[in-house]
Amino acid sequence: MSSHPYEVLTPDVVLDALASVGLFGDGRLLALSSYENRVYQVHLEDPYAGNDSVVVKFYRPQRWSDAQILEEHAFAAELMAAEVPAVGPLVLHGATLHQHAGFGFSISPRRGGRPPELDDPDVLEWIGRFMARIHSVGAARPFSTRPALDVQAFAIEPRDWLLAHDGIPLDVQGPWLKRCNEAIELIGASGAWANAGGPKEPVIRLLRLHGDCHPGNILWTPGQGPHFVDLDDARTGPAVQDLWMLLSGDRSQRQRQLGALLDGYEQFRDFDRNELALIEPLRTLHLIHYSAWLARRWDDPAFPQAFPWFGSSDYWRGQVQMLEEQLEAMQEPALVA
Repeated sequence: MSSHPYEVLTPDVVLDALASVGLFGDGRLLALSSYENRVYQVHLEDPYAGNDSVVVKFYRPQRWSDAQILEEHAFAAELMAAEVPAVGPLVLHGATLHQHAGFGFSISPRRGGRPPELDDPDVLEWIGRFMARIHSVGAARPFSTRPALDVQAFAIEPRDWLLAHDGIPLDVQGPWLKRCNEAIELIGASGAWANAGGPKEPVIRLLRLHGDCHPGNILWTPGQGPHFVDLDDARTGPAVQDLWMLLSGDRSQRQRQLGALLDGYEQFRDFDRNELALIEPLRTLHLIHYSAWLARRWDDPAFPQAFPWFGSSDYWRGQVQMLEEQLEAMQEPALVA
């Protein structure tokens, strides 16, 4: 008996799933970089809608409900209808979500590209323009089934799960828990977004987001600009969530990058400067959530191979140090732009 569902996802199962919706691979499969799901580029015997190859995504069982996946697909369709360069699933036999061998899967056209050059202000401005257009679509209506990005889901629940499942070595559990609790308290477990700019400031507006807009989820093509891929983590949250992952380096570098992004963004949509106070809290939530995500997925054979450094006392001591750095960062003045 298989210990993990993905162990039965063989090349034959992938090709059979494709054939079940009327597309036929020629046997050439390339596993693409994805850990949460399994994603393959498959070359077709006959082109479909101008595509010689497609991308087949098998959703991790029991992560999202069918309704939540379909809401992601509907969001992608809205973006494409608004001429935003997002890559969404193909409609085959009247559906975007299909079932085969116990897996839900979707099929998307293949889009080439490379990671964007984030040191180039023109590239950042271009990305900022399209991010504003994503958010204009995202603000048009709310999600009904997909969750929100908040302190409960990204810090409190992951912390409690790690403790309940003995996910942290005892020799470092105390220091990590202390720093984690201090971080949660500093962020503000209740009303964090509402109070981001101070008690008298307007409430931060929440909208539908890409949710995981790191450079790996932007495909850049010279002359054509960005394509946004992988809406798997789309959820409700503040607009700045889709911007902060594109900032790196020291404070002056991040300041310049932010300025270029917002120069583009504000050509299409206003940006609430109160949200800049959320950048370091969001980075801290990501830090806590990421460790719990790795621990939850450890029964997936791909994870020990890809993250061999995870789980040791040295790893968790590093997390303590990063939480200490984030505690300091969250008390510094926010970036300005």
